[in-house]
Amino acid sequence: MPEQTLPPCPECNSELAYEIDSVLNCPECGHEWNEVEAPVIKDANGTPLADGDDVTVIKDLKVKGASSVVKVGTKVKGIRLVDGDHNIDCKIPGIGPMGLKSQFIKKI
Repeated sequence: MPEQTLPPCPECNSELAYEIDSVLNCPECGHEWNEVEAPVIKDANGTPLADGDDVTVIKDLKVKGASSVVKVGTKVKGIRLVDGDHNIDCKIPGIGPMGLKSQFIKKI
């Protein structure tokens, strides 16, 4: 019988999670959660986002390591939600692949 792998802790990302009575526990930070619990990523207005959504940038954003800027109103099609500080992966027209924070975009 294959061993079931448990997801990492959503608080501290520890791989040491264990299960007690269908509740997952983290021995490192003490966080408890259900396996079906997934963080909901929301835009600047509080609207939930999903993979494939089209969004608009609401603030001029400097591109690290380049002299270019993503301007307010730039439309981004087909975003992909990811874990991490920059929780959106996308391709910005004229710039290329980039990670964005959901607080700087709004769903179209």
